[in-house]
Amino acid sequence: MEGMAGQKSSLAWAVNISAFLLVLIWTIPTLGLFVSSFRDRDQIAASGWWQSFSGSEQTGFVRSGTAADQVQQGDLYVIEGTALEGSQALRAWGTGPRNPAQYQPGETADLGDGVSLTVEDDGAYRLTAPQPFEMTRGERIFTTTVSPPSFTTQNYNRVLSAGGLGRAFMNTMTVTIPATVIPILIAAFAAYALAWMQFPGRALLTAAVVGLLVVPLQVALIPLLRLHNELGIGKGYLGIWLAHTGFGLPLAIYLLRNYMVGLPREVIESARVDGASEFQIFRRIILPLSFPALASFAIFQFLWVWNDLLVATVFLGNTREQLVMTGLLRELMGSRGGEWEILATSAFISIAVPLLVFFAMQKYLVRGLLAGSVKGG
Repeated sequence: MEGMAGQKSSLAWAVNISAFLLVLIWTIPTLGLFVSSFRDRDQIAASGWWQSFSGSEQTGFVRSGTAADQVQQGDLYVIEGTALEGSQALRAWGTGPRNPAQYQPGETADLGDGVSLTVEDDGAYRLTAPQPFEMTRGERIFTTTVSPPSFTTQNYNRVLSAGGLGRAFMNTMTVTIPATVIPILIAAFAAYALAWMQFPGRALLTAAVVGLLVVPLQVALIPLLRLHNELGIGKGYLGIWLAHTGFGLPLAIYLLRNYMVGLPREVIESARVDGASEFQIFRRIILPLSFPALASFAIFQFLWVWNDLLVATVFLGNTREQLVMTGLLRELMGSRGGEWEILATSAFISIAVPLLVFFAMQKYLVRGLLAGSVKGG
C-alpha cells in the first residue's frame, strides 16, 4: 500500500534527517557569526568561535622592568613584576621565540653571567643578577597563557554609537521601500499581460524576460549611469529607484507570470463573459489571488536592496549624507577590512529589519516560489 495517496512513505525518516542536516549546515555559519560578534579582536585572532566557550590558549611576550626598576637585596640586584594580565593563567614560559614554553611555572632559567629569571604560577617574575643591571630595555619573557571564556558587548556599543547611523538607516529605508514597491507595480501589469492577454510576440517577450535573468547587473552599471547623466537624472534617489527597478523587473515578471498563468482559467473567462474589462479582472481577481507571489518577490527585492552596496555607491554616492547602512558599516571596518569583530556585529545589526520582513511574510514565500512548478503556462 506504500506510495498510495494518504500513506506515509517508509523513506520519510530519510527526508526528515536530510532536512535537519541541511538546516544544521545552513545555521552553523550564522551561529559562528553571532558568537564572534561578542568576542574582541584578540580572541578572534587567537582562536575560532567554536572555542569561545572554553579557555583559549595564547602565546605572547612581555618585557621585564629595566635598570631603573632594580632594587638591591643583599648581594643581588633584583627586578620584579608580573607577566600576566587580567584573569590569565600561566601554562608555561620561556626566554626565546623558538621555544616559548621551555619552562614550567616556578622553574628558574639561567640567562648567563649569573643572571637568572624565575616566573611563578601567578605570573610574578624575579630577575636577579650579582652585578647592577644596565639595560634600558627589559628582557623578553614569553608566556603561554590560558584565558577564561569571556564575551563583550563593546562591539555593539561601538557600532550603534557610530556617528551617522540614524541617517544611514533612514537613507536605506528611503531607497529600499520605493525600490521594492515600484517593480512590483510594474511587473504585476506585465505578468498579467504575458499570462492572460493575447497579442503578437507574447512568447518572444516571455523568452526575452527569461534571458534578462542571466545578464549580470555589473555590465549595465556604467552605461546606465551615463544614460542617467544624459537625461539629467544624475545621482540621487530617483536614479537608484530606477536602477533597482530595472534590475529587479526580470525576476519579478518571471515569478508573477508563472504564478498568474496557473490561476483557474474558468474564473477569468467567466469574468470576461460577464463584461468585466481587463483592468477590472486584473484589479479584482488577479491581484488578490496573486498575493503569495507578490509577497515572495517583495521579500527577495527587499533583502537584495537592503544589503546592496554596489548599486548604492554608483547611483547614490559616498558622501556622509548619502551613505546607506552597508556603506557606513564598511567605513567602520577600516581601510584594511581587518576588524572582524565589527564585521560580525554589523552583520547582525543590518539583518534585523530584513528578518522582520521575512518572518512577517514567510508564509507566502513557499507558495510563491512553487508557482508554475506543476502547471505549465
